[in-house]
Amino acid sequence: MRAIMRLAAPQRCSPRRTATQWCASCRVPAAFSPPADFCEHPIAVPRGALHVARKDQTQCLEALLAEPDMAAHIRMVDAAAVERLCPLLRSGYAAAGLYEANARDVDVHGLHQGYLRALGAAGGLLITDAGVQTLERVRGTWRLQTPAGTFEAAIVVNAAGAWADHIAALAGIAPLAIIPCRRTAVLVDVPDAEAIRDMPLVIDAEERFYFKPEAGKLLVSPADETPSPPCDIQPEEMDVAIAIDQVEHATTLRVARVVRKWAGLRSFAPDRSPVIGFDPQADGFFWLAAQGGYGIQTAPAAARLAAALIMAKNVPDDLAAHGVTIDAVSPRRLGSDYSTG
Repeated sequence: MRAIMRLAAPQRCSPRRTATQWCASCRVPAAFSPPADFCEHPIAVPRGALHVARKDQTQCLEALLAEPDMAAHIRMVDAAAVERLCPLLRSGYAAAGLYEANARDVDVHGLHQGYLRALGAAGGLLITDAGVQTLERVRGTWRLQTPAGTFEAAIVVNAAGAWADHIAALAGIAPLAIIPCRRTAVLVDVPDAEAIRDMPLVIDAEERFYFKPEAGKLLVSPADETPSPPCDIQPEEMDVAIAIDQVEHATTLRVARVVRKWAGLRSFAPDRSPVIGFDPQADGFFWLAAQGGYGIQTAPAAARLAAALIMAKNVPDDLAAHGVTIDAVSPRRLGSDYSTG
């Protein structure tokens, strides 16, 4: 499965926001020029990203273009250019678009496997089927009870995604109101896969849907963000139907068969920025959570920042140059419980 890495992902026309100034710092060797033994094929390949707007949505494009974190090379294109870039669109549907030629497809599986091999080579160990049952601080050390045994460490990194607040609660730490939200994706057949092979990721100007080529099919999403308890989330039939209806309304495609459907959880802090830093009320408890829908894009930068903070170092210079600050991501910023921490 591939995900899009936008080198400077835009914020939306709607009030929904996320921290995206990191994306230009994610041009890490693992994704763009990996070591010879990291993977067997390229991790990041050209795709492009195209925001499309109907006539009534053109102000949203202008708002996106004015965002300070918008990639410098993004450009406004007219309706004819939009239709050339996306031959699936219905004629006359789009009045204009924003095109980002440098956006990349990222092979998420390949990236994960490369990191796992690097972890093993460095002496690290991945243990699965080890859900945390209890988590307590004992004489300056965190002790975790799991089905796979007991583990102890001076520092615990809470990188539990949708379960981040749950893990904090197990440790007796105040939650940060991190909300998991369901995102649905559908893979559908297309009449001519070769004709759309090089088509960019296409995103509605208000991010009400998006679609892109995927392994000879078309990946479609209604861009839903439905709050959900942390769980092994499954797609809802209504969201699948909405995704299909939206793509059929915008394009000439008529979906005859759903090849696959799935859902995932994207977790957001109340201000939609990541939470990275030591909890001010619990020694050795480090938050690395709430990456929203930008986890793959920001993971290299977020991991480097987390490593620096755990080792009591400053924000790496290249991240600081893109506006990343400790205060912007610290758990101290969230909630009255942290206002004087």
